[in-house]
Amino acid sequence: MTCKPSPCPAPEDVDIAALRERYRQERTLRTRAEGQEQYVRPVDDFAEVYEGDPHMPVLPRDPISEDLDVAVLGGGWAGVLTGYHLSKMGVSNFRVIDHAGDFGGVWYWNRYPGLSCDNDAYCYLPLLEEMGFLPSKKFADGFEIREYCQSIARKFGCYEGALFHTLVTSLRWDEAIKRWRVTTDRGDELRARFVVMANGLLNIPKLPGIPGIHQFKGKMFHTARWEYDYTGGDQKNPTLDKLADKRVAIVGTGATSVQAVPFLGKYAKQLYVLQRTASTVDQRLNVATDPEWAKSLKPGWQRERQMNFHHNAMEVPAPGEGDLICDIWTEINRNLAAEFDVTGWPQSAEEYVARREVMDYRVMERLRGRVESIVQDKQAAEILKPWYRYLCKRPASNDDYYDTFNRPNVKVIDVSKTQGVECLTEHGFVADGVEYELDCLIFASGFEVTSDLDRRWGIDVVEGRNGASIYDHWAAEFRTFHGMMTHGFPNQFFTGFIQGGVNSSTTETFSQQGKHIAWIIRQALERGVAAVEPSLEAQNAYVDHIRATAIDISAFQRECTPSYFNNEGSEVVNQKGEKKLRSYLGETYGPGYYVFEQLLEDWRAEGGMEGLVLTKDLVEA
Repeated sequence: MTCKPSPCPAPEDVDIAALRERYRQERTLRTRAEGQEQYVRPVDDFAEVYEGDPHMPVLPRDPISEDLDVAVLGGGWAGVLTGYHLSKMGVSNFRVIDHAGDFGGVWYWNRYPGLSCDNDAYCYLPLLEEMGFLPSKKFADGFEIREYCQSIARKFGCYEGALFHTLVTSLRWDEAIKRWRVTTDRGDELRARFVVMANGLLNIPKLPGIPGIHQFKGKMFHTARWEYDYTGGDQKNPTLDKLADKRVAIVGTGATSVQAVPFLGKYAKQLYVLQRTASTVDQRLNVATDPEWAKSLKPGWQRERQMNFHHNAMEVPAPGEGDLICDIWTEINRNLAAEFDVTGWPQSAEEYVARREVMDYRVMERLRGRVESIVQDKQAAEILKPWYRYLCKRPASNDDYYDTFNRPNVKVIDVSKTQGVECLTEHGFVADGVEYELDCLIFASGFEVTSDLDRRWGIDVVEGRNGASIYDHWAAEFRTFHGMMTHGFPNQFFTGFIQGGVNSSTTETFSQQGKHIAWIIRQALERGVAAVEPSLEAQNAYVDHIRATAIDISAFQRECTPSYFNNEGSEVVNQKGEKKLRSYLGETYGPGYYVFEQLLEDWRAEGGMEGLVLTKDLVEA
């Protein structure tokens, strides 16, 4: 099925010039000179925010010292899908290492009330056809996603040898033995032929560096470490009855807060929602999976749906392709396609971009109108309106979020004028010179996504050949071959958004990377190759290619309010001395995800591993 365009204001009813200026003012109001440094690392007093596990006890075990083929660092989707592809390639001597107590990654840690997938679960959950599984509804609950992830890990041997509650402390390449020496906080000394960095996009929780954060005497926790012992309830039954006599504040109004706020507002004696930048929040319409629709699905349906989602969410759908997803992610292209069917489809990229920009402003105006139609208090409604371009922040959807602000015990407080919460005291927080007393402060402040690599990975030492640090190697910019390997770091592979194709379904990106990495590892093992890495020439040629074909979105990024999408608006200086904004998507492949997929397939089919230097029996082949 496909769906109709949304009821947006007509172009003549939207003053784009005025909105552009309003967006600029709102961005300036929120931009902080310190960029990523406005956030506190979860160390020292806050180490428990990252290292602690409220979900499972840490069991004692003996340290391990061994040689192995592959160490996969991370047990979330990237790690599980890498393990899946290694198993499919016949590589079984691998260990998955994660500081969580089980598989699931961010879906292991995140268990806050209301947690669910915020894009189409029929696309997001991988391998549905192979696993014979369908999610129970369009936006699957977090516990269903975690359990499904663990079922894949179980089926494809990822649990065998997995090391949970284990933090990697260092990775060092040993040229003499052509292996990576991996040390952990459990005293392990692993000598891995290959290392796959599968530590994910949402790994290290971040805390806002609010003045006085050490002074507050009440309860504090991060949404990624939700404490049901304090709030009451559990993930599957989030009845937060222990908050009935509590004054609670939640810091942040991103995708996490949008899901949690309705539950906090329902159960807390008083809830303060501290907002720097409003989210776009559309209706959810989370329908249950239709059994008749499920019966009608033909082989290959998931790939078809993923491609349709990707074209409509991140690229351009073909004439007549339609929209199978029908939600906030695909709205702009859905509306444009309906117009193009009448007026004719654009004949150039420039024409499409110009038409898309107009539709962007129209959709955002519709979303602001939605706030007014639901939130009864006009001052609160004005605070909750988003003033920026679509995709400057992660779009959200929820049927109860705005209604929560009609409750007498819920108050939204705008902290944009102080660029975040003004300060904390022993008893609460201060806003506009007024102290609000609290019993509990919850941080919905997200994860380290576009910050410096050492902040994102949390591994003290990552050293390649000759002791070169990956943190120095990539301090100014990424330089890779196919986005998954880099010169000077043999037998090391990278997943995530670095330098390559990015799919609208993150798990599809991880799966493609896992497949490519597993193929290279299998080839190296079969050919008796001790070390494999890109030649400097091949790497430079790939970097030149990806940049020559890139779509320049820098102007759009500079218009956006600060968030993890653009590294809080902070620029970094590359090797050419150019200032660039760091995107959460890394450097994406301009010709498109499926063109990139074909590039990798053609490279593998050729079979010669062109561009890689293969060292066999310690002698270059």
